[in-house]
Amino acid sequence: MSGRVMGDAAADFRKLSGLIRIVGHRGARGVFPENTMLGFDYTLAAGVPLLEFDVVLTGDDIPVITHNPTLHAATFRDETGQFITNEMPIRDLSYADLCRYEVGKIDGQSAYGAAFPDQAQVDGLQVPRLADLCALISRPEHAAARLLLEMKSDPVLAQDTAARAHFVAAVLDVIRSTHVVGQTVLHSFDWAILAECKAQAPEIPRSYLSIASEPQFQLPPDIPAHIKAEGGALWCPHFADITAADVAYAQSLDLGVVVWTVNQTADIDRMIDFGVDVICSDYPARVQRRLSDRGLRWQ
Repeated sequence: MSGRVMGDAAADFRKLSGLIRIVGHRGARGVFPENTMLGFDYTLAAGVPLLEFDVVLTGDDIPVITHNPTLHAATFRDETGQFITNEMPIRDLSYADLCRYEVGKIDGQSAYGAAFPDQAQVDGLQVPRLADLCALISRPEHAAARLLLEMKSDPVLAQDTAARAHFVAAVLDVIRSTHVVGQTVLHSFDWAILAECKAQAPEIPRSYLSIASEPQFQLPPDIPAHIKAEGGALWCPHFADITAADVAYAQSLDLGVVVWTVNQTADIDRMIDFGVDVICSDYPARVQRRLSDRGLRWQ
Protein backbone atom coordinates (compact mmCIF):
# COMPACT_ATOMS: atom_id res chain seq x y z
CA MET A 1 0.00 0.00 0.00
CA SER A 2 2.96 2.32 0.38
CA GLY A 3 2.82 3.02 -3.35
CA ARG A 4 -0.61 4.70 -3.21
CA VAL A 5 -0.95 8.13 -4.73
CA MET A 6 -1.52 11.16 -2.53
CA GLY A 7 -5.11 11.61 -1.51
CA ASP A 8 -6.11 7.97 -2.12
CA ALA A 9 -6.52 7.05 1.56
CA ALA A 10 -10.32 7.08 1.23
CA ALA A 11 -10.09 3.93 -0.90
CA ASP A 12 -9.00 2.07 2.21
CA PHE A 13 -12.26 3.03 3.93
CA ARG A 14 -14.36 1.15 1.38
CA LYS A 15 -15.56 -2.42 1.72
CA LEU A 16 -14.54 -5.17 -0.69
CA SER A 17 -16.13 -8.49 -1.50
CA GLY A 18 -16.20 -10.47 1.75
CA LEU A 19 -14.40 -7.69 3.63
CA ILE A 20 -15.58 -4.88 5.92
CA ARG A 21 -13.18 -2.31 7.32
CA ILE A 22 -12.71 -1.68 11.04
CA VAL A 23 -11.70 1.64 12.61
CA GLY A 24 -10.33 1.82 16.13
CA HIS A 25 -12.22 4.69 17.77
CA ARG A 26 -9.80 6.94 19.68
CA GLY A 27 -7.42 4.02 19.28
CA ALA A 28 -9.37 1.40 21.21
CA ARG A 29 -11.11 3.40 23.95
CA GLY A 30 -12.88 0.43 25.47
CA VAL A 31 -9.65 -1.31 26.50
CA PHE A 32 -6.80 1.25 26.44
CA PRO A 33 -6.58 4.93 27.44
CA GLU A 34 -8.16 6.89 24.62
CA ASN A 35 -6.20 8.97 22.12
CA THR A 36 -2.85 7.72 23.44
CA MET A 37 0.13 6.23 21.67
CA LEU A 38 -0.36 3.08 23.75
CA GLY A 39 -3.88 2.69 22.37
CA PHE A 40 -2.75 3.33 18.79
CA ASP A 41 0.10 0.81 19.13
CA TYR A 42 -2.35 -1.80 20.43
CA THR A 43 -4.82 -1.23 17.62
CA LEU A 44 -2.18 -1.52 14.92
CA ALA A 45 -0.72 -4.63 16.57
CA ALA A 46 -4.19 -6.19 16.63
CA GLY A 47 -4.39 -5.95 12.84
CA VAL A 48 -6.63 -2.87 12.66
CA PRO A 49 -4.77 -0.31 10.51
CA LEU A 50 -7.48 2.38 10.47
CA LEU A 51 -7.24 4.82 13.37
CA GLU A 52 -9.75 7.48 14.40
CA PHE A 53 -8.72 10.25 16.77
CA ASP A 54 -9.31 13.91 17.61
CA VAL A 55 -7.06 16.93 17.10
CA VAL A 56 -7.11 20.34 18.76
CA LEU A 57 -4.57 23.18 18.84
CA THR A 58 -2.57 24.32 21.86
CA GLY A 59 -1.85 27.94 22.66
CA ASP A 60 1.54 27.64 21.00
CA ASP A 61 0.02 26.16 17.83
CA ILE A 62 0.88 22.49 18.35
CA PRO A 63 -1.78 20.08 17.02
CA VAL A 64 -2.38 17.55 19.78
CA ILE A 65 -4.53 14.44 20.03
CA THR A 66 -7.31 14.76 22.59
CA HIS A 67 -11.08 14.73 22.32
CA ASN A 68 -12.26 17.96 23.91
CA PRO A 69 -11.19 21.56 23.30
CA THR A 70 -10.84 21.72 27.08
CA LEU A 71 -9.14 19.46 29.60
CA HIS A 72 -11.37 16.52 30.54
CA ALA A 73 -11.96 15.96 34.25
CA ALA A 74 -12.60 12.22 33.93
CA THR A 75 -9.32 11.47 32.14
CA PHE A 76 -6.81 14.21 33.06
CA ARG A 77 -4.79 13.99 36.29
CA ASP A 78 -2.61 16.75 37.68
CA GLU A 79 0.93 16.56 39.07
CA THR A 80 -0.40 15.26 42.40
CA GLY A 81 -2.12 12.34 40.67
CA GLN A 82 -5.61 13.72 41.28
CA PHE A 83 -8.27 14.01 38.60
CA ILE A 84 -8.71 17.67 37.72
CA THR A 85 -11.71 19.83 38.46
CA ASN A 86 -10.79 22.84 36.30
CA GLU A 87 -11.47 21.98 32.65
CA MET A 88 -9.50 24.87 31.21
CA PRO A 89 -9.33 25.46 27.43
CA ILE A 90 -6.42 23.76 25.69
CA ARG A 91 -6.03 26.87 23.52
CA ASP A 92 -4.91 28.64 26.74
CA LEU A 93 -2.12 26.11 27.41
CA SER A 94 1.25 25.59 25.78
CA TYR A 95 2.24 22.06 24.84
CA ALA A 96 4.68 22.08 27.76
CA ASP A 97 1.80 23.05 30.06
CA LEU A 98 -0.30 20.22 28.68
CA CYS A 99 2.46 17.68 29.34
CA ARG A 100 2.15 18.33 33.07
CA TYR A 101 -1.04 16.27 32.98
CA GLU A 102 -1.35 12.50 32.70
CA VAL A 103 -4.09 10.83 30.65
CA GLY A 104 -3.55 7.10 31.22
CA LYS A 105 -6.28 6.55 33.80
CA ILE A 106 -10.03 7.10 33.90
CA ASP A 107 -12.06 8.23 36.91
CA GLY A 108 -14.24 5.26 37.78
CA GLN A 109 -16.39 7.45 40.04
CA SER A 110 -17.50 9.57 37.08
CA ALA A 111 -20.33 8.68 34.72
CA TYR A 112 -17.81 8.70 31.87
CA GLY A 113 -15.47 6.33 33.66
CA ALA A 114 -18.30 3.99 34.59
CA ALA A 115 -19.02 3.51 30.89
CA PHE A 116 -15.59 1.94 30.32
CA PRO A 117 -14.97 -0.51 33.18
CA ASP A 118 -12.45 -2.58 31.19
CA GLN A 119 -10.15 0.28 30.21
CA ALA A 120 -6.55 -0.27 31.30
CA GLN A 121 -5.12 2.09 33.93
CA VAL A 122 -1.62 3.26 33.04
CA ASP A 123 0.71 5.77 34.66
CA GLY A 124 3.01 8.10 32.76
CA LEU A 125 0.98 8.81 29.60
CA GLN A 126 0.73 12.34 28.21
CA VAL A 127 -1.38 13.82 25.45
CA PRO A 128 0.49 13.01 22.20
CA ARG A 129 1.19 15.45 19.43
CA LEU A 130 -0.26 14.76 16.00
CA ALA A 131 3.36 14.61 14.84
CA ASP A 132 3.99 11.65 17.18
CA LEU A 133 1.28 9.54 15.57
CA CYS A 134 2.35 10.60 12.08
CA ALA A 135 5.89 9.50 12.87
CA LEU A 136 4.57 6.11 14.01
CA ILE A 137 2.61 5.40 10.84
CA SER A 138 5.51 6.66 8.70
CA ARG A 139 7.44 3.52 9.62
CA PRO A 140 7.62 0.90 6.85
CA GLU A 141 5.88 -1.71 9.00
CA HIS A 142 2.84 0.59 9.23
CA ALA A 143 2.49 1.38 5.54
CA ALA A 144 -1.09 0.06 5.64
CA ALA A 145 -2.09 2.46 8.43
CA ARG A 146 -4.65 5.15 7.65
CA LEU A 147 -5.70 8.15 9.73
CA LEU A 148 -9.29 9.28 10.17
CA LEU A 149 -8.24 12.63 11.59
CA GLU A 150 -11.10 14.42 13.32
CA MET A 151 -10.71 18.19 13.36
CA LYS A 152 -12.44 19.24 16.58
CA SER A 153 -14.58 22.36 16.49
CA ASP A 154 -14.01 24.78 19.38
CA PRO A 155 -17.43 26.33 20.15
CA VAL A 156 -15.78 29.59 21.24
CA LEU A 157 -14.03 29.93 17.86
CA ALA A 158 -16.69 28.35 15.63
CA GLN A 159 -17.49 31.62 13.83
CA ASP A 160 -13.88 32.86 13.66
CA THR A 161 -12.84 32.28 10.07
CA ALA A 162 -9.22 33.30 10.70
CA ALA A 163 -8.92 30.87 13.62
CA ARG A 164 -10.45 28.11 11.48
CA ALA A 165 -7.98 28.72 8.65
CA HIS A 166 -5.08 28.81 11.11
CA PHE A 167 -6.14 25.51 12.69
CA VAL A 168 -6.42 23.76 9.33
CA ALA A 169 -3.07 25.14 8.19
CA ALA A 170 -1.35 23.92 11.37
CA VAL A 171 -2.72 20.39 10.91
CA LEU A 172 -1.82 20.30 7.23
CA ASP A 173 1.72 21.45 8.01
CA VAL A 174 2.20 18.40 10.25
CA ILE A 175 0.77 15.79 7.90
CA ARG A 176 2.70 17.24 4.95
CA SER A 177 6.01 17.58 6.78
CA THR A 178 5.74 14.00 8.08
CA HIS A 179 4.80 12.70 4.60
CA VAL A 180 1.50 11.03 5.58
CA VAL A 181 -0.80 12.96 3.25
CA GLY A 182 -1.52 9.77 1.31
CA GLN A 183 -2.48 7.99 4.55
CA THR A 184 -4.89 10.64 5.82
CA VAL A 185 -8.60 11.43 5.60
CA LEU A 186 -9.75 14.72 7.18
CA HIS A 187 -12.90 14.29 9.25
CA SER A 188 -15.23 16.60 11.21
CA PHE A 189 -18.72 17.34 12.50
CA ASP A 190 -18.06 20.98 11.64
CA TRP A 191 -18.55 21.12 7.91
CA ALA A 192 -17.20 24.70 7.82
CA ILE A 193 -13.85 23.22 8.89
CA LEU A 194 -14.14 20.68 6.08
CA ALA A 195 -14.82 23.50 3.61
CA GLU A 196 -11.59 25.12 4.78
CA CYS A 197 -9.80 21.77 4.37
CA LYS A 198 -11.12 21.59 0.81
CA ALA A 199 -9.83 25.10 0.10
CA GLN A 200 -6.37 24.48 1.54
CA ALA A 201 -5.89 20.82 0.59
CA PRO A 202 -8.30 19.69 -2.14
CA GLU A 203 -6.13 16.62 -2.74
CA ILE A 204 -6.84 15.15 0.71
CA PRO A 205 -10.16 13.25 1.02
CA ARG A 206 -12.77 14.39 3.51
CA SER A 207 -15.19 12.55 5.79
CA TYR A 208 -18.43 14.23 6.95
CA LEU A 209 -19.68 13.32 10.43
CA SER A 210 -23.35 13.60 11.33
CA ILE A 211 -25.64 12.89 14.27
CA ALA A 212 -29.35 13.64 14.39
CA SER A 213 -29.52 14.23 18.14
CA GLU A 214 -27.10 17.19 18.28
CA PRO A 215 -28.54 20.14 16.35
CA GLN A 216 -25.63 22.55 16.89
CA PHE A 217 -24.40 21.71 13.40
CA GLN A 218 -27.09 22.49 10.82
CA LEU A 219 -27.49 19.54 8.45
CA PRO A 220 -29.10 19.58 5.00
CA PRO A 221 -32.18 17.42 4.40
CA ASP A 222 -30.35 15.14 1.94
CA ILE A 223 -27.03 14.60 3.69
CA PRO A 224 -25.41 12.15 1.22
CA ALA A 225 -26.28 14.32 -1.79
CA HIS A 226 -24.82 17.38 -0.06
CA ILE A 227 -21.60 15.53 0.79
CA LYS A 228 -21.32 14.31 -2.79
CA ALA A 229 -21.82 17.85 -4.11
CA GLU A 230 -19.04 19.06 -1.78
CA GLY A 231 -16.67 16.46 -3.17
CA GLY A 232 -16.64 14.40 0.03
CA ALA A 233 -15.44 10.81 0.05
CA LEU A 234 -17.08 9.42 3.19
CA TRP A 235 -20.30 9.88 5.15
CA CYS A 236 -19.88 9.07 8.83
CA PRO A 237 -23.31 8.92 10.53
CA HIS A 238 -24.08 7.72 14.04
CA PHE A 239 -25.11 4.09 13.69
CA ALA A 240 -28.51 4.66 15.34
CA ASP A 241 -29.47 7.27 12.72
CA ILE A 242 -29.41 5.10 9.61
CA THR A 243 -31.28 2.35 7.80
CA ALA A 244 -30.12 -0.16 5.22
CA ALA A 245 -31.79 2.05 2.59
CA ASP A 246 -29.73 5.05 3.73
CA VAL A 247 -26.54 3.03 3.34
CA ALA A 248 -27.50 1.82 -0.12
CA TYR A 249 -28.42 5.35 -1.21
CA ALA A 250 -25.13 6.84 -0.05
CA GLN A 251 -23.17 4.06 -1.70
CA SER A 252 -25.11 4.63 -4.94
CA LEU A 253 -23.59 8.13 -4.89
CA ASP A 254 -20.12 6.55 -4.53
CA LEU A 255 -19.76 7.54 -0.89
CA GLY A 256 -18.22 5.21 1.64
CA VAL A 257 -20.36 4.78 4.77
CA VAL A 258 -18.49 4.75 8.09
CA VAL A 259 -20.75 4.16 11.11
CA TRP A 260 -19.76 5.16 14.64
CA THR A 261 -19.43 4.20 17.51
CA VAL A 262 -20.65 0.58 17.34
CA ASN A 263 -19.81 -1.41 20.48
CA GLN A 264 -22.57 -3.95 21.19
CA THR A 265 -22.72 -7.29 19.38
CA ALA A 266 -26.31 -6.84 18.18
CA ASP A 267 -25.49 -3.41 16.74
CA ILE A 268 -22.33 -4.72 15.07
CA ASP A 269 -24.36 -7.48 13.43
CA ARG A 270 -27.02 -5.01 12.28
CA MET A 271 -24.40 -2.78 10.64
CA ILE A 272 -22.88 -5.80 8.89
CA ASP A 273 -26.36 -6.68 7.61
CA PHE A 274 -26.86 -3.09 6.42
CA GLY A 275 -23.76 -3.45 4.24
CA VAL A 276 -21.75 -0.54 5.62
CA ASP A 277 -18.20 -0.02 4.45
CA VAL A 278 -16.63 0.60 7.85
CA ILE A 279 -17.51 -0.06 11.48
CA CYS A 280 -15.87 2.33 13.93
CA SER A 281 -15.72 0.89 17.45
CA ASP A 282 -14.23 1.40 20.90
CA TYR A 283 -13.78 -2.38 20.86
CA PRO A 284 -12.27 -3.25 17.46
CA ALA A 285 -11.64 -6.84 18.58
CA ARG A 286 -15.39 -7.33 19.07
CA VAL A 287 -15.95 -6.35 15.45
CA GLN A 288 -13.15 -8.67 14.35
CA ARG A 289 -14.83 -11.52 16.22
CA ARG A 290 -18.26 -10.93 14.67
CA LEU A 291 -16.79 -10.69 11.18
CA SER A 292 -14.73 -13.83 11.74
CA ASP A 293 -17.72 -15.74 13.09
CA ARG A 294 -19.69 -14.76 10.00
CA GLY A 295 -16.95 -15.79 7.56
CA LEU A 296 -15.94 -12.22 6.68
CA ARG A 297 -12.55 -10.55 6.62
CA TRP A 298 -11.49 -7.12 7.84
CA GLN A 299 -8.75 -4.54 7.47
